[in-house]
Amino acid sequence: MLTLYHHPQSCSIASLFALEEAGAPYEVVNVDLAGGEQTRPAYLAVNPKGRVPALRTAQGILTETPAILTYVAQCFPAAGLAPHGDAFGFARLQSVLSYLCSTVHVAHAHRMRGYRWVDADDTAALQAMQRKVPQSMAACFDLIEREMLAGPWVLGDAYSVADPYLFTITRWLPGDGVDVARFPRVREHAERTAARPAIARVLASLPG
Repeated sequence: MLTLYHHPQSCSIASLFALEEAGAPYEVVNVDLAGGEQTRPAYLAVNPKGRVPALRTAQGILTETPAILTYVAQCFPAAGLAPHGDAFGFARLQSVLSYLCSTVHVAHAHRMRGYRWVDADDTAALQAMQRKVPQSMAACFDLIEREMLAGPWVLGDAYSVADPYLFTITRWLPGDGVDVARFPRVREHAERTAARPAIARVLASLPG
C-alpha cells in the first residue's frame, strides 16, 4: 500500500491523479498546510523539506512531483503512463516534467510564496513578484501551447504522467490572472483530461 501525503489545492494532486490512473493501491493523508502541519516534527519526519507531496513506499519516502510521477509510471507499466522502452520518449517526458516543476511551478509560486526568495518584510519586492506572475505564467503557457503539446496529449497520441501534471498547473491559471482561453490547445487538453474517468473520480472527491 502506498501512502500519499497531500493537500488538494497543491501540486500533490498531480500525484493523486497518477495513482488513480495507474490503479495503484494507495491511501491519502491530507496535510493541513494552512494550519502549518507541514512544519511540525511529525510531518518533518516524513518529509524534512516541509512540503507536499511525499509518497511512502515499501522502500522509503519519495518527494518531488516529477520523481513520484515517474515512480508511479514505472511501478505500474500496464497503465501505460510513460513510454517504457523508448529512451528518447522517456527523456522527453522527463524534460516536460522538469520544465513544469522548475520553471512553471516556480513562476506560479511567486504569487503566494515570494518570501522564499526575498525577505518577508520586503513588501515592495514581494509586490513586484506578484505583479509579474500573470506575465511570467502567460509566457510559460505560450511556450507550452506552441511547442510542448505533441498531439491530443503532451507526448502525442499516448497519455502519460505529464498530462495530469500539466492539467494541475493549468487549473491554477485563473488565480494567476491568466485567461486559459488565450491558449486553445491547452484549454482543449484540460477539458480532455478532466473527462478521463480516473481524473473525474479524483475531482469529485475533492472538498468543496
